[in-house]
Amino acid sequence: MPAHPAIVPADPCAMVLFGATGDLARRLVVPALYNLACSGVLPEHFALIGVARHGARLEDWRASLREGVTPSLGAATLDEAVWSGLSGRMSFVEGDLTDPSLYAALRTEIAGVSVAQQTAGNVIFHLAVEDRLFATVVDQLAEAGLTDQRRGVTAGWRRVVVEKPFGHSLESARDLNADLARRLGENQIFRIDHFLGKDTVQNIAAFRFANGLFESIWNRDRIDHVQIAAAETLGVEARGDFYERTGAMRDMAPNHLLSLVSLVAMEPPVGRDADSLRTRKADVLAAIPAVSPARAVRGQYDAGELGGRAVRPYREEPGVAPRSNVETYAALELRVENARWEGVPFFIRTGKRLSARVTEIAIRFKSGGAAPVQATTAYAAGANWLVLRIAPDESISVQFDVKGRGPDVDLVPAKMTFIYDNWFGERSSVGYETLLYDVMIGDPTLFMRADMVEHGWRIVQPVLDAWATETPAFPNYASGTAGPAGADRLIARDGDRRWRSVSVLAEPVSASDQATLPVRAIPPK
Repeated sequence: MPAHPAIVPADPCAMVLFGATGDLARRLVVPALYNLACSGVLPEHFALIGVARHGARLEDWRASLREGVTPSLGAATLDEAVWSGLSGRMSFVEGDLTDPSLYAALRTEIAGVSVAQQTAGNVIFHLAVEDRLFATVVDQLAEAGLTDQRRGVTAGWRRVVVEKPFGHSLESARDLNADLARRLGENQIFRIDHFLGKDTVQNIAAFRFANGLFESIWNRDRIDHVQIAAAETLGVEARGDFYERTGAMRDMAPNHLLSLVSLVAMEPPVGRDADSLRTRKADVLAAIPAVSPARAVRGQYDAGELGGRAVRPYREEPGVAPRSNVETYAALELRVENARWEGVPFFIRTGKRLSARVTEIAIRFKSGGAAPVQATTAYAAGANWLVLRIAPDESISVQFDVKGRGPDVDLVPAKMTFIYDNWFGERSSVGYETLLYDVMIGDPTLFMRADMVEHGWRIVQPVLDAWATETPAFPNYASGTAGPAGADRLIARDGDRRWRSVSVLAEPVSASDQATLPVRAIPPK
């Protein structure tokens, strides 16, 4: 197993966690901090200050966070010494986020932990709160002088982590960026997207640019099209109120999915610094025209069956209007208008209550041309795919055709798979570990820049505008299926392309993974 490179020590710091009693803090942020502590990456001098409107006794809050860490461990058990060390550095401040007195109390608490925990005045403000409060909290922090970064050893740095959504439309995204820019420098703003913390996502550029085998064919001459899927078996669960305001398109496309498109399609960065890479990603988004509503499909799940149990339709979920027109499925066709990608469609899709859970990037290569054998109509040779699976099993696979054993010329679709856990070993991760560490060392590479956020909304805004004035025939796909029929027509309209089967793709990968496609015999000459 290859050795890991040396890790840059994170700066001493305090994290002020707004929304400290919420689900995000309990399920993702604090488990990530615990995992960083287990791996020895969390700074020795660190403090966590929880902030919430409704007070909680410190011990009750710690106990609640401990309960949130446990599910993230899988088969592992909680390391009591690590948890004790982390929880012993926690404190809590109660108050209304719109009340200046809260920020005066917070200033006192930060000064206290700076001395007690030797955090050197460095502070991360993590906004795990409703997006409508982002600008309010930042304004109050600035008014209290808590975002100032002055020169000198004792002043420390101040960084703000903003959770998605980064707006609900192009206009609101621009307004939010302007509000933040009035109070903070862009280098202080870390717009966090947990998708970008996954190893497979971070590996896209490294895998491509480090291997001439792939970079040399990463273009319109060899690639037919790209599919990016984020499929879920879950419904909206207890988030009906949130989903009614958001929908599948707003929740996934301008941020998660377009970030993946930008990583796949970017040009080689001119340097290894964060701005070089983010500029190349922004260039991709700038080259994508706004999507025509005719190149978009939406759907809403009906009742159905998943895992042997009946599930209810979206319109019967808690918090959902009985005649809701909110989409739980969205698919788009994108084009990147530059020399590398001219004529290559990018198809992205996301949906809830589909037949399986899988997130992947699949690159379909063009046929190799003349073959020494004649393919039958039942099986067309040359279905070459490069697939980067992000969830649930992080892996990279290549599918190609080989001749089977025996005298007949039987083309067999085969697959070779690299599995992260097999090579590097399993580890407990919730996806936030790398991102929080990067905030601590001031590396913005994996975070969205203001122009990238605005391009994401620009690309999908015409579709959102059109959907707002239409009354769709919902529900239009049964739970436990692959989605609405319109999505099949979308991908097939300019050729004979088809979506990769969600059910087949989501089968667990293993060291002996083989393609599940049938073998088609080709008679010998």
